[in-house]
Amino acid sequence: TAATVIGGGSETILFVDDELKILKIGAKLLRNLGYTVLRAKDGREALQTYLANKDKIDMVILDMIMPEMGGSETYDGLKEINPNVKVLLSSGYSLDGQASEILRKGCDAFIQKPFTVKELSGRISEILA
Repeated sequence: TAATVIGGGSETILFVDDELKILKIGAKLLRNLGYTVLRAKDGREALQTYLANKDKIDMVILDMIMPEMGGSETYDGLKEINPNVKVLLSSGYSLDGQASEILRKGCDAFIQKPFTVKELSGRISEILA
């Protein structure tokens, strides 16, 4: 079955996306893989949630393009709170200039939306390994 191929975990993931539909579906996928999920709908909420739960959160899945505070600014804020934060950057666009820049700053990996459960699970496993 597919479930045997797709790895899951028991870690806690902060999932950040301004599109509520993606936030809902993504969180459900992650929970189905066994992860505990915290959600944030924008950069500011992501930083507040991370700050309040930083000892519990094992990694962040961060949307690149969001209103007000985008992925780049949010990433910088997360790094200020925890220089060793593990981040998977996600975007509907391919690896453009802004995303490449965040990866150069030390972001762990990139995944293009829409992603499959298998792709998501694989990226998470690589980052948390």
